[in-house]
Amino acid sequence: MKVALPSAETVAEAASLLRDGKLVAFPTETVYGLGGDATNERAVAAIFEAKGRPQFNPLISHVLDAAGARQFVRWSETAERLAVRFWPGPLTLVLPRAEGSSISLLATAGLDTVAIRAPSHPVAQALIRAAGRPIAAPSANRSGAVSPTRAEHVAESLGERVPMILDGGPCLVGVESTVLDLTTATPTLLRPGGATREAIEQVIGPIALSDAIPSGNAALKSPGQLKSHYAPERPVRLDATSVSPDEGLLAFGPDVPAGAMLTYNLSLTGDLAEAAANLFTLLRALDRPGIGCIAVAPIPQTGLGLAINDRLRRAAADDGTGRRG
Repeated sequence: MKVALPSAETVAEAASLLRDGKLVAFPTETVYGLGGDATNERAVAAIFEAKGRPQFNPLISHVLDAAGARQFVRWSETAERLAVRFWPGPLTLVLPRAEGSSISLLATAGLDTVAIRAPSHPVAQALIRAAGRPIAAPSANRSGAVSPTRAEHVAESLGERVPMILDGGPCLVGVESTVLDLTTATPTLLRPGGATREAIEQVIGPIALSDAIPSGNAALKSPGQLKSHYAPERPVRLDATSVSPDEGLLAFGPDVPAGAMLTYNLSLTGDLAEAAANLFTLLRALDRPGIGCIAVAPIPQTGLGLAINDRLRRAAADDGTGRRG
């Protein structure tokens, strides 16, 4: 495994690895992605293998812009309006697969839809441009574990499973992209994320919220729909207003209950953008020996709070068999 600061030379090296069917971890504005050539079935299979990811869970394909997306999906007027407002940025669109699209069927879980977005991080953009092809990239961690927002998180989680990590520093947004399904009669929010529901509705009007959790091995329409996901090893207790001495506390805002073994604050000032950026890093910091449980203070269910609470609920859930993550 090679960890490299981004430069013209290292980005070119990473792009060459991708074209050869190898994997590269790289920063986006949301979290670090584990990238492979989205048109190469073997490369996509290697992503699933490295993550231990169920193959019914589709991947997001990353492109430079709307022009790049139109090669692989059937574009729409709604997609255009959203791309003008949010791309490049943390919004993934689920659209019908274009006839002749070269996106791997494995990347789309065999569905006739494609989840696609244009990331805004300059390193991600440089890598897509240099590779000359779409990059399939889930979060660069073992499946179900806490998502990585720093290069060292990738190294800790995946180790030698990834040949190269481009270290672009900490991710600005810190939670995954919002996923919006444009194949339904009313656009449907499949996963809240870095683009808020309120901002989306300002562009296209009211959207529907999906609260259905697919079960069994049914194909999902987007990443992030598994009930148990983003999970640390320690159990997570939500909406905590008091703590026990054996708990680690993930606080929010200035009112912090006393008595925890260890406390980290997502945002002392109650800033949801700051909280989102800190979420996965601080969950990791509390997931340590000696802490029996991670208690999480209540988070407002507005704006980016929708995405934060979604990740926390999945971190706290089991998979239906008593196992978490």
